[in-house]
Amino acid sequence: MKKLLFFTLLLAFSFTMNAQVVTPQPSPLCKLEQKVGLTDVTVEYSRPGVKGRKIFGGLEAYDKMWRTGANKNTIITFSDPVVISGYKLKAGSYAIFTKPGESLWEVYFYSDTNNWGTPKEWDDSKVAAIVKVKAMEIPFSIETFTIDINNISNSSATLELIWEKTYLAIPFEVPTDDKVLASINDALNGTPTAQDYFASAVYYLQEGKDVKQAKEWIDKSMSMTDEPAFWQLRQQSLIYAKSGDTEGAIALAKKSLAAAKEAGNDQYVKFNEESIKEWGSN
Repeated sequence: MKKLLFFTLLLAFSFTMNAQVVTPQPSPLCKLEQKVGLTDVTVEYSRPGVKGRKIFGGLEAYDKMWRTGANKNTIITFSDPVVISGYKLKAGSYAIFTKPGESLWEVYFYSDTNNWGTPKEWDDSKVAAIVKVKAMEIPFSIETFTIDINNISNSSATLELIWEKTYLAIPFEVPTDDKVLASINDALNGTPTAQDYFASAVYYLQEGKDVKQAKEWIDKSMSMTDEPAFWQLRQQSLIYAKSGDTEGAIALAKKSLAAAKEAGNDQYVKFNEESIKEWGSN
């Protein structure tokens, strides 16, 4: 009994000695992951709060370098080369530093990411890009510093910084077209499937490329498909309409409409009905 009591006390003492107090971080860490076209973009940063303070022109002085967040410097990573305000950035990671201004900010993409806050010794040779961005005032206050990626298209997006009543948008471009065209070339010069032809045709339609080529590919895809689905017929009709074959587009839209009704897809029923009406009035 004495041995058991001793062992229990020893365990309790050991737990007390190893226990640690855990509290929330005042500027919690955030990791943002976003696909833009075929490029992976990741942002890691800490998110301070306003907490009743004046931020820009106060806590963060104008015309002074800021780590763009809290704690360790903010890091953005691109899986492919990108273009920001005319600057070509290689694939890889960059620290984001900013110099706030009353109306115009400078945003720096810095190749050295191993800093806690701003670098002790600034090295201009490590600046991969400098972007001047107009600061816009928003009609409400954002308590927690936020970085986001919006206005996403196949080939571009905007990196957005938002805090207090200030909003900045930094456009950047990704090499989606080069990658897609390379994949189309590889696939169609190999042993292409119906899906390869379909994806190629739809991409050409979306990006405003050679519509005659898109029509040839979509027809080839449909000829290899036993029972085209309503959404496939829909894309084929759009390509026909774009190529100027209104009669063919309407016929395909009617097939897509019937198939969509059978599948119970009200959205595609609406799409096709609207297109048939639009094309029929031309």
